[in-house]
Amino acid sequence: MYEPTMHRRQFLATTTLGATQLASAQNGPAPAHPNVIWFLGDQHRAQALGINGDPNVRTPNLDNLQAMGVQFTNALSGFPLCCPFRGSMLTGRYPHHCVVGHEYPLPDGQATITEPLKAAGYNTAYFGKWHLGGFHESTGRAAHFITDPKKRGGFDTWVGYENNNSQYDSWVHGGEGKDAFHYRLPGYETDALTDLLIKYVRDQAAAQRQGRGKPFFAVCSVQPPHDPPVAPPNYRARLGAGNIEFRPNVPMVKSVREQAARELSGYYGMIENLDFNFGRVIQTLRDEGLFTDTHVLFFADHGDMLGSQGQFRKMTAYEESIRIPFFIAGGQPTYEGHVTGRVPALLNSPDIAPTTLGLCGLTPPSWMEGRDYSKFRLRPQVTPMPAMPDSAYLQTVVPTGHPDSVNKPYRGIVTRDGWKYTCFEGISWMMYNLNEDPYEQVNMAYNNKFRAERQRLIGRLKQWVADTGDAFNVPAD
Repeated sequence: MYEPTMHRRQFLATTTLGATQLASAQNGPAPAHPNVIWFLGDQHRAQALGINGDPNVRTPNLDNLQAMGVQFTNALSGFPLCCPFRGSMLTGRYPHHCVVGHEYPLPDGQATITEPLKAAGYNTAYFGKWHLGGFHESTGRAAHFITDPKKRGGFDTWVGYENNNSQYDSWVHGGEGKDAFHYRLPGYETDALTDLLIKYVRDQAAAQRQGRGKPFFAVCSVQPPHDPPVAPPNYRARLGAGNIEFRPNVPMVKSVREQAARELSGYYGMIENLDFNFGRVIQTLRDEGLFTDTHVLFFADHGDMLGSQGQFRKMTAYEESIRIPFFIAGGQPTYEGHVTGRVPALLNSPDIAPTTLGLCGLTPPSWMEGRDYSKFRLRPQVTPMPAMPDSAYLQTVVPTGHPDSVNKPYRGIVTRDGWKYTCFEGISWMMYNLNEDPYEQVNMAYNNKFRAERQRLIGRLKQWVADTGDAFNVPAD
């Protein structure tokens, strides 16, 4: 069991690499299989980063990632809900073939990314929110639920929980039989889970220095900035509810703005704490001499509306719900020429696992349905860049029925040329020109002035349904 370390220190990277500059080789040949870390928050929308223009939040460590690596500026949560996204990220499969809704578990016998990694000699570890064990809120408190070891994704080390949503009362469990454990994390969840990851990284580094270690793949999955908006007091104190600068699509409705202001002040505090802890991980890799041998991926499972369009939470196809931060950094400069800057490819949840395997020099297995985008980070002057898809697939298969949630199944696409189209069964719902209307204030779905464009988008969506083996009644016009 990995006990938390108590020492913390803030890290502010000072690199000044330009957005299109290539990193040069400095430290000798690359390892045959580099280490990989996934660090993800929950409900962190892509817009809520300093580097992406949000004036309310300070995220120096995450902002530096674009200079140290690449930001996929069109990364999407194709099914903006915890369980389906997590099933998709671990398996490289679309949600309708894996985890179709809230509180659905990983299917029995479903392989995850750990299978090809372990076959290649990796040690694997998972810390934090899992939400793939099949817990149902109606059966009791999530903190007391113990995930079946057979439903823990095949990780060698697993210290997790299903769905606590309680930042100062977060319980984790792991092991099995006489080695099983279950305890409450000390202090604030993001801090404590980062402690566990750092302890693991230090142990792996020590083993590698002694010549008995393996390359490692580690995941740290934290609940913040998911609601409730409870941030550590020192982070929440900086930005009060009266100082929020709203997005232009938050309507001038008193109740909406009051709720949004209350929640956003805590939301931004949680993100700043997340940024601080992510910086601790980067500094640990540097301290242990592992940064140049470790690819670090930072992302989230989906966003949060937080008053935009008068709505809250996720499950809708609006930008604040589906757009996620996605960075790949580290792993440099041991490779000859890594890209830095902004990548416009439409990366979706099934693409995360195959892209990770590509970063490790491994071929994704045939059962993964997503694309490998690793070449957008690795040696593009040697290996041709992959083609960028013309669109990405959006879907809700089984709705949650929760408040502040779209209660109908839908399908949709976002296109590389800047359009979004979504529909319910047999009827159009949204159609936006995101180039002209990034805040989605003019819905063209029922305006026959744009009928030809609508028909083009409907045709492409039908092709996505067919190509992915999905079943949905897309409208004819």
